[in-house]
Amino acid sequence: MAVKLTERAAEEVKRFRQENNFDEATSLRIGVAGGGCSGFNYTLGFDDKYDEKADSKYDCHGVEVIVDKKSALYLDGTTVDWYSSLEKQGFTFENPNAVKSCGCGSSFQA
Repeated sequence: MAVKLTERAAEEVKRFRQENNFDEATSLRIGVAGGGCSGFNYTLGFDDKYDEKADSKYDCHGVEVIVDKKSALYLDGTTVDWYSSLEKQGFTFENPNAVKSCGCGSSFQA
């Protein structure tokens, strides 16, 4: 299984990439870092580097997503969506590997 972006999240990534003049070849890198109130934080960023041995690459609605293989262990099956309302907006993570999440949804425990 892989990390997936919803169509809405992919459109937001494309919009952001265009507004900030990122090259079309620049990929979205999704990962996990230690920290946060639940143990791990989700990380999102743009990257033009891909290491075939250390990374996995996925295409999600026209957005190339890179996940390092260590993070992939925690993110397998995760769906990234874009949420927008009057009080907040941002990416959300639906992670089947998380046994506990913090209230803000940006960190989890596996």
